[in-house]
Amino acid sequence: MEHAYILGGLRSYVGVVNGMYRHIPAEKLGAAVLRQVMEKYKITKPDYIIAGNGVGAGGNIARLMALEAGVPITVPAVTIDVQCGSGLESIAVASAKIACGEADCIIAGGFESSSTQPRRGYNANHPDYQGETWYSVAKFMPEIHRETVMLEGAELACQREKVNKAELDAWVLRSHKLAAQARETGVLKNIIAPVFDAYQDEGIRPRMSQKLLDRLPKVLPQGQFITAANSCLINDGAAFVVLCSEKFLQEHNLQAQAKVIGSVACGGDPLVSPRTAILALEKLLQKYNLQENDIADFEINEAFAVIDVLFARTFKQSVDKYNIFGGALAYGHPYGASGCIITLHLLEALRQRGGRFGCASVAAAGGVGTALLLERVAQ
Repeated sequence: MEHAYILGGLRSYVGVVNGMYRHIPAEKLGAAVLRQVMEKYKITKPDYIIAGNGVGAGGNIARLMALEAGVPITVPAVTIDVQCGSGLESIAVASAKIACGEADCIIAGGFESSSTQPRRGYNANHPDYQGETWYSVAKFMPEIHRETVMLEGAELACQREKVNKAELDAWVLRSHKLAAQARETGVLKNIIAPVFDAYQDEGIRPRMSQKLLDRLPKVLPQGQFITAANSCLINDGAAFVVLCSEKFLQEHNLQAQAKVIGSVACGGDPLVSPRTAILALEKLLQKYNLQENDIADFEINEAFAVIDVLFARTFKQSVDKYNIFGGALAYGHPYGASGCIITLHLLEALRQRGGRFGCASVAAAGGVGTALLLERVAQ
């Protein structure tokens, strides 16, 4: 088996729901970023487009997005839906296709518009039909279908792991502080595609304070932990990377940023899905016989601060190598795009700090974790 390589990629600024992208459908937002990626890396006809999307209109929305972007009609595009893990799984699938010789160049990532997501309802023939009502959160496990199920999972994780408010608050403050510093210094400018006149990530709060955190109410009735600050916002955004084979690099005289060593997926208790981000990381390191100290940078999709707490408890020596530009508590979490966003942040962390190995991981609804291992290619 060969390895896939990542040339690089771009992400949009991340918008809050009903914010700067409120009238931009998912396929148009994704198309705008995809066009810039193809222009930057001079890719006119990739072998595939593989893109994650969680709350769009379905119907292979990645193909619609690719056509919106002007990708040649002969290029197939496929949609992957693992909800929060869709973008990272898209990169994993693309890497596997290249490694086994099925393709030489694939653009992978994801895109999402919570602002324009369609209303969904059950057919009258379905046993869960309750009249002409709508839902926005899909059903992730048997017998349970509630809009608050992900919040409940984070709440339960906090209870089971005996997390306290001070631990959660510290990670919220850290995330916004680091993200605000990254925005102020422009360290991520190389990976930003400014589309639709957007000029900054909308969710970052430089003035996030302990005083504010102490005033916030709990979001669940009888909830003890989860607030609007220690859980991510609802967002719009898009991100893509270009993956290719070694043959493609040589034929086009290109230099990759990183080699994809491999990926893993794991299942966990769907009632406490945040834990799967850590389970996937542990499985990844075990599979490739690596220790915590071998990893220069970690990026985890910070959907809830409890994920940060679990990381710090599991990888005690690596807090200073974790989400160094801040995480989704500040930037936000456009579901289908987030896995690619953290991959781009990981590439930047490795490039700027000169590390060798980096890991990205996502916990997804329904109790599925996905993790990716990259090795920086020395420039």
